[in-house]
Amino acid sequence: MLLVVLTACESSDSVKNEAAADLDPNVELLEKMRNEINIGLAQKSAWQKHWESQIGTFDAENFELVTMDSIDAMEMPERNPILESDPLFPYQFPHPEGNGTMDIFSYKVEAQEGLDHPFLNPDSEVIWYRADGMKERLLFMGPSGMFEEGLWLNANEFLVLGYFQEEAGFRPMAWIIDLTSHRFSQFKMNQVVKDYAQESYLDLKLKSVDLGSDGV
Repeated sequence: MLLVVLTACESSDSVKNEAAADLDPNVELLEKMRNEINIGLAQKSAWQKHWESQIGTFDAENFELVTMDSIDAMEMPERNPILESDPLFPYQFPHPEGNGTMDIFSYKVEAQEGLDHPFLNPDSEVIWYRADGMKERLLFMGPSGMFEEGLWLNANEFLVLGYFQEEAGFRPMAWIIDLTSHRFSQFKMNQVVKDYAQESYLDLKLKSVDLGSDGV
């Protein structure tokens, strides 16, 4: 089975062209997803305010659907290694009905016990550690982007917020993952900001993890 890989070094336009055949959701579905993005922005207001300080006021209407695609159901036996003693434990996302935990930070942030100075790895992953002891890798992104925030919309859908770095600048992104159908919908903001400190939101979010000047 293959991994679903989102490669941030690809431009959003090229991804859009390759997936054009998938970009015809009905109006009702598109409106539902926009409402879900607005729910995410409201509940993760720190992320929205952080980006508004860079790019100006926005809401879900400023996000355009880029692609809808399937997630190959790759799973492997691995229990969640982030335990209560881990600095990243408070920043995981427990499933609303107890089916494990979603993790968007542990692949990006090296902050385990005994490490003198936490630092950022170049790549990012979205991982679901299910209650049955299985691990699903849902999204992956290379060094030209980052997953910055997450939210369970319901027991079957998870929203991820972050950005891509393009030639024109940094573009906020949103991903809605449907765990029942194993599909994701990717949205891009219709604006970019030329300069952005890549670790700036994680510095605000991960209050118990001091990335200091070692973040890359």
